[in-house]
Amino acid sequence: MRKTLLATLASLGLAAAAPFALASSIEIQVNNTMSEGGSESAAVERFAEYLEEQAPGRFNVRPFLAGSLGGENSVLELLNLGQTQIAITGGNWRQQYAPEYDAITVPFVFSTWDEVDAYMESPSGQKLVEVAEEKGGIKYFGTQHRGPRHMTANKAIHSPEDLEGFRLRLPSLPVWLEVWEEIGAQVVNVPAPEIYLAMQTGQVDGHENSLSSPYTRRLWEVQDHIIMTSHVMFPWNWVASKRWWDGLDEADQELIAEAIEVARHHGTERERELDTFYLEELQKEGMTVIEPEIAAFREAAMPAIDRILSGMAEGVKDDALGSE
Repeated sequence: MRKTLLATLASLGLAAAAPFALASSIEIQVNNTMSEGGSESAAVERFAEYLEEQAPGRFNVRPFLAGSLGGENSVLELLNLGQTQIAITGGNWRQQYAPEYDAITVPFVFSTWDEVDAYMESPSGQKLVEVAEEKGGIKYFGTQHRGPRHMTANKAIHSPEDLEGFRLRLPSLPVWLEVWEEIGAQVVNVPAPEIYLAMQTGQVDGHENSLSSPYTRRLWEVQDHIIMTSHVMFPWNWVASKRWWDGLDEADQELIAEAIEVARHHGTERERELDTFYLEELQKEGMTVIEPEIAAFREAAMPAIDRILSGMAEGVKDDALGSE
């Protein structure tokens, strides 16, 4: 039987140990908003294991999952102040510190992880990291891939024309609202805990999220279709407190950076496995999978995409869209 994260860390002597028990160790709190059991906790577990393998007893890794130290913005502030050490964080750091370089948040700009990673290596992506590190007091290490965001719907959606009169639940992120309205959907803001009820009562006709959302929310009971739009590739990001990082010696920095590299690739692979599992299970529950005309959706969205990217920093549009 697979050990839980806390049990595994406890067996390594790494979980929530009292300071006097590991007086010579370096405490590393690793924060994430997701609960145990997903690719995020798998990555934290691998991070702890790798450090213990390479330097037994040197590091005391303490997972803070399910937002136990607060939401993403709260943890970003703690990192800035040096009051926590590491976070696997979503997109808030980009929007908070360098929105003028954040092409990743715009739907239908990137359709593969290779494109996202290439953007992060581009001049605009590197500037994003530089500005965020300066403003946020963080040290950036790289992405951990998550499942792409798709649609669920109460009817078949193959092209933008099928969205006429379609009420799509979206979180209140302005660029997402602008893009989906451009495509033709009627966007509705419903709190996440109320998504199922909104579908059940007909307040909305569908929503968008990674496949974990319809699976964990049992949306097959109120939705019939999964539309594989892959419209946002929204990665996790490993970041550390720069105040804390700068206080470490070079050997410890090198080892922690190695552990993060191993962990984020492990988390990416685990997420890929989970995404496959979710899709298979949703189909078993009766949901129909549709491969839509993504190029047609992107073309319909392009006026909004062009407006949004043109309003960002110089070079972002070219780095995001390439030769288009």
